[in-house]
Amino acid sequence: MKIKRALISVSDKTGIVDFARELSKLDIEIISTGGTFSLLQKNKISVKLVSELTGSPEILEGRVKTLHPKIHGGILALRNNTSHMDELIENKILPIDLVVVNLYPFVETISKEKVTHEEAIEQIDIGGPTMLRAAAKNYHFVTVIVNPIRYDEVLKEIKKSGGQVQHELKYKLAQEVFEYTSNYDIAIAEYFQSKNNKYDLLPNSISLQLNKLRDLRYGENPHQVAAVYTSSTQTKENIKQLHGKELSYNNLIDAEAAIELLSEFDEPTSVIIKHMNPCGVGSNKVLLNAYKKAFATDTKSPFGGIIAFNKTLDIETATLVDKIFSEIIIAPSFSKEALHLLTKKKDRRLLEISKYFTSPKIEIKTIAEGFIIQTKDSKTFEFKNDSVVTKRKPTKDELAGLIFAYKIAKHVKSNAIVYTSKDRTLGIGAGQMSRVDSSKIAVQKANESGLSLKGSVVASDAFFPFADGLIEAIKAGATAVIQPGGSIRDNEVIKAADENNIAMVFTGTRHFKH
Repeated sequence: MKIKRALISVSDKTGIVDFARELSKLDIEIISTGGTFSLLQKNKISVKLVSELTGSPEILEGRVKTLHPKIHGGILALRNNTSHMDELIENKILPIDLVVVNLYPFVETISKEKVTHEEAIEQIDIGGPTMLRAAAKNYHFVTVIVNPIRYDEVLKEIKKSGGQVQHELKYKLAQEVFEYTSNYDIAIAEYFQSKNNKYDLLPNSISLQLNKLRDLRYGENPHQVAAVYTSSTQTKENIKQLHGKELSYNNLIDAEAAIELLSEFDEPTSVIIKHMNPCGVGSNKVLLNAYKKAFATDTKSPFGGIIAFNKTLDIETATLVDKIFSEIIIAPSFSKEALHLLTKKKDRRLLEISKYFTSPKIEIKTIAEGFIIQTKDSKTFEFKNDSVVTKRKPTKDELAGLIFAYKIAKHVKSNAIVYTSKDRTLGIGAGQMSRVDSSKIAVQKANESGLSLKGSVVASDAFFPFADGLIEAIKAGATAVIQPGGSIRDNEVIKAADENNIAMVFTGTRHFKH
């Protein structure tokens, strides 16, 4: 069908003047609304107001403009249906062959600081989605454009085909419309859920509308396909790559693990991650010393790993970091000198964490039946006097170490055993089938790095089912232990601690990580 008449009503006016001017040159009649009409008229493009077509004015402060039979009849009529076309003539309705619409900026509006609920409500488009869906439904006869990047492509086809758009492109454009309106509706639904005082993170139904950001070279292994997607409501950039080659699937997973662990700490902290497990964590008022402590935990594993900081990376720390090969370096910002030094290695990735960074509130895994969805493990431990279950209470330094160690154990693959001082890791045992084996590996790691565990504290991500795990920690030199508790043999474990003058804290919270 040759395009004779176009309806244009856009919130995003990118490129619309040039596009409309070209349509006008092709003798295509243009109908428009409000702001778009004023813009086209200002640019001396021949255009009619929708109210001229409908015979009805815009009412309710613009809430009702296009909801009229002369608009939707003109869009929805089947051109190969004689009855439909006769009805158009009978009701003096003109066919509309091209619909160019994008919607009120709802997501952009709710992303603004201090936006009111009333302001958000006014950015819920009604007429726009209705026109888009009508045009997409009737894509055999109507061309619909929702994205400005399509203007040139459609113009090229109209000129090439003598006023027509081929079926293949019209189908693709219709598909884009339904994806776009679906995104829009989900964003509104999520906003209303978030404003509900009884907001349920896991409601009876969950709608996920994800937009592809980019393809990855491959997935976890070269034979797997992977891509990065983002939520339709995500408007702020959480992570910005400043330098280096493309990030891989494994890079992204490890980077997320590093950032989540960093978020546990306020004081200057360095985290080194390898295969989603921390191999060293250190805190200190001086960032350089924090990194030294983290690296000293395990001087072998950081090779090819991820090094992350929660404060601006200075040149002194960067100089030391530069001495080893690392896949990624992460920080909220880099000093000018540090950035100059670290960008000399072209393949090394440098990532800047946005101050707006927030981890998703839910985690999703696929299973044969569909999906398992759970809330993030965001619970933190607050020490109380009754948290101590042994005769001896931890010293001030021991308590600081226990809290430090437990933060890290939460981010170590289960079974997890973490030995620390008050501000640095000494030995980490991760991912073993037996908690005793994890403890032995942690001790072995400390010994290999020449670190003494005498006077250390130890954290376990889950309870000690027997006293043997505790005994291993005592033999290694630990003087205080933190664990969830909850075993049927808790009394046996507590008794063993008392017999060895060990301070033990129960958190009441397990942190399994699979």
